[in-house]
Amino acid sequence: MSGTTAAPASVSTHILDTSAGRPAAGVAVTLAVRSGPDGAWTAHAAATTDADGRCTALPALPAGTTHARLVFAVEEYAADSGAFFPEVAVTFAVRPGEHHHVPLLLNPFGYSVYRGS
Repeated sequence: MSGTTAAPASVSTHILDTSAGRPAAGVAVTLAVRSGPDGAWTAHAAATTDADGRCTALPALPAGTTHARLVFAVEEYAADSGAFFPEVAVTFAVRPGEHHHVPLLLNPFGYSVYRGS
């Protein structure tokens, strides 16, 4: 019996400031994980978006992760525009062995997210 293991699930993200038409650099992003819908959230990683609005070095998710949550601390970034949202939290289901790219499209009074590739 051979013991093959699935590759760990992974997460990446980027932020595009749609009101300015450019990436949102310098935004703090935290990643939390849990196992099961009633599991406790555990902090997993923290990063800051680079000049391209990307977090490029988020670590692989622990085995057994079923949900992940990205929290984007956008208040400081958007302070000059009088932004309505101080933070954006996105919770999503995790599939073992898959890569989950979660872009955030941000403007002062709204945002949208989607599963990218």
